Amino acid sequence: MRQSFGRDAIRHYIISHTETVSDLLEVLLLQKECGLMLGNFEQHALADLIVVPLFETIEDLRNAALIMRDFYALPGIASLVQRSGAEQDIMLGYSDSNKDGGIFTSNWELYCAEIELVELFDVLERDFGIRLRLFHGRGGTVGRGGGPSYEAILAQPPGTVRGQIRLTEQGEVIGSKYANPEIGRRNLETLLAATLEATLLKPSKPATRIFLETAAILSNASMQAYRKLVYETPGFAEYFFSATPIREIAKLNIGSRPASRKPSQKIEDLRAIPWGFSWGQCRLTLPGWYGFGSAVETLLSQGDAAHSKAALSLLQKMYKTWPFFRTLLSNMDMALAKSDTALASRYSELVPDTRLRKRIFNAIEAECQRTIDALGKVTGEKQRLANNPALARSIRNRFPYIDPLHHLQVELIRRYREGDEDERVQRGIHIAINGIAAGLRNTG
Repeated sequence: MRQSFGRDAIRHYIISHTETVSDLLEVLLLQKECGLMLGNFEQHALADLIVVPLFETIEDLRNAALIMRDFYALPGIASLVQRSGAEQDIMLGYSDSNKDGGIFTSNWELYCAEIELVELFDVLERDFGIRLRLFHGRGGTVGRGGGPSYEAILAQPPGTVRGQIRLTEQGEVIGSKYANPEIGRRNLETLLAATLEATLLKPSKPATRIFLETAAILSNASMQAYRKLVYETPGFAEYFFSATPIREIAKLNIGSRPASRKPSQKIEDLRAIPWGFSWGQCRLTLPGWYGFGSAVETLLSQGDAAHSKAALSLLQKMYKTWPFFRTLLSNMDMALAKSDTALASRYSELVPDTRLRKRIFNAIEAECQRTIDALGKVTGEKQRLANNPALARSIRNRFPYIDPLHHLQVELIRRYREGDEDERVQRGIHIAINGIAAGLRNTG
């Protein structure tokens, strides 16, 4: 492709699930062996492809700056990148980090990783002229980094945009944003405006130490609550595979990869896209909010009434003055607006084990209410999407049309799992999945 269409046809080699420095070095070796590195490494070599690490899990995000620091500490690497264009893209994964640690922890670890990477590349830019460009692997749903792009860009840590930003757009998001030329232009202008504002306007002050410390406390408590449910609750995987259409989604011909990395029913092996897609289909949107309610409850319960009041006041100040925190809570609010525990309870009836069904669904429902209460206390808003009346109106108009599809889907899934092999049943399930996704405007 490079020979036929020029150097700009392919400029990047993205390394999924980067865990060590050797993952980056392997790509440099491949370039050398394939003729994509000109000259010997010791003799002013040039690499045609930019080696792009993708940090996806919570652990990988925490190690991102350390891995890049060790990579550039190797002899000749900085000068090689400098000669090869002096650009370093680093991709950040929203989907797997969310599935790994929940919505709040995912966003917090992404925020921390960005700050640490910017500090590292401030030195590399000064010494070698190498510029950092962050590449955000966002999906369509809130649980995969979705949400309004304009607010998302302005919520980035100070100094991380600098005139350029890269992000992914998911398939159905591209269709809704860019299929119509006028709407496409408006969306591009929105991205451009946010990038210019984040770069040229007076930068927002870095978050105060107390803000950062409080966010870290919330993150730890949120991750504990999330992992307790998803990875430590006996029978949770059985519940998930029964109470959501994950089995039926896995058979759809719409993905580039299998739903699971291994032929198992372990949550660890399930890919992030079908994970988010399934929770949306059963109207729980769990990856978009779970854990935050417990985190706020834990924070407010430490100490006496005076401490609780002061902690709530601090959270309210964080919401009003910190773009990162405000955007995160706004996205949770949007995810909850698309949730419906009454409809979700219909899906839970697909779980054969009655005791398991009640135990896990009640835990999810309780956390949902805790999160709703926490958002109300912090934002002061009692209704979902109070600050986004246009979206609230759109949801009110759309959802009455997809609610019957949920009931139909549950019945068809029940028949299919009981052995009904009628082709119309399978096709009906797939049509319902498509219709619900279109109405929610989300897949994975």
